[in-house]
Amino acid sequence: MNFKSFAGLIGLVLLVGFLLPPALKLKNIALGVVILIGVGMAAYEFIESLRNQDD
Repeated sequence: MNFKSFAGLIGLVLLVGFLLPPALKLKNIALGVVILIGVGMAAYEFIESLRNQDD
């Protein structure tokens, strides 16, 4: 595991840790959906950057 993939994984964990408390406290369905979409997009970008290791 190189530094780029490790840093991306830490970034995803920090993103979820940052967005999870407001979602749990407010318990709003629309907010939860928006957070899930955002985390899903970030995870997809992370996976795509791992697939394209040409640099």
